[in-house]
Amino acid sequence: MGDAVVHFEIGGADGARSRAFYTELFGWSVAPEAHGYGVVSTGSSDGIGGGIMQTPPGVSPWVTVYVEVDDLEKSLTRAEELGGRRVMGPAPIGELGDVAMFTDLDGNVIGLFAGAERRAP
Repeated sequence: MGDAVVHFEIGGADGARSRAFYTELFGWSVAPEAHGYGVVSTGSSDGIGGGIMQTPPGVSPWVTVYVEVDDLEKSLTRAEELGGRRVMGPAPIGELGDVAMFTDLDGNVIGLFAGAERRAP
């Protein structure tokens, strides 16, 4: 069985403007957190949820997906073997788990996620 896409992320130059745009366009509910990340609930039982955020200074806007994997380091290494490039991680995201990112052969940034239950003791 393959690894599932579990989250999407949209980074825009103006986080509040991006949140308002997608709320109006798709009827999504976006709950901004203190640090500016807006957690998206699409209101549908189909598909996945995501997040909308403001890009850091000097970083271009982006759209990416996160794929849940058993082993972040193994997946990053395999992406590199296939010609991809590691962008970041693995890095913890609080109690949720850990994330990493790589670029594919065309420069698309893909996120990886491993839930906290997969962390080494």
